[in-house]
Amino acid sequence: MSGVVTTSPSRTEGAPPPVEPTAWSVLGVALVIGALLGYGVSAAYRALDAAPPQVPWLSPATLLVLVAFVALLARSAHTRIQVRRERVEPSRAVVWLALGKAAAIGGAAVLGGYLAYGLSFWTRLEAESPRERLVVSLVAAVAGVLLTVAGLALERACRVPGDEDEENPEDDAEGRAGP
Repeated sequence: MSGVVTTSPSRTEGAPPPVEPTAWSVLGVALVIGALLGYGVSAAYRALDAAPPQVPWLSPATLLVLVAFVALLARSAHTRIQVRRERVEPSRAVVWLALGKAAAIGGAAVLGGYLAYGLSFWTRLEAESPRERLVVSLVAAVAGVLLTVAGLALERACRVPGDEDEENPEDDAEGRAGP
């Protein structure tokens, strides 16, 4: 997974390069950007001497509904592609793959944002309002973790059986491990 695209003999000339799995570094960058934005919102309100916004319970609830949708889609895709080895329309598989990548990256950003926002109230837990912001933000951050995992599962479910064989150069032409 070096990011270098090579031409393989099994690929049709002029075909787009294969899509690489989402790298951990991409998820890390999304997490850091989300954390900077989450902390920035809290710091901006403190700098303006204004009350930071409350995090509504609807936020983690909506994220959890999205997690359930992506996870169910990942399970369905895994069953169709990996277990039953059904042929899936390429356009549908690309949409699933894009949704999986977006969910994984978005979940990492949500995790960072809500975690940083909630933890910015850590020192003021004696008041009810900051404590509620922290609790709801932590629940939303957990939903962000679950969304990232569900997105990665959907992305993995979209792999065409046999993709692993092409990545291992020591495997022979029949897909068996070499001596």
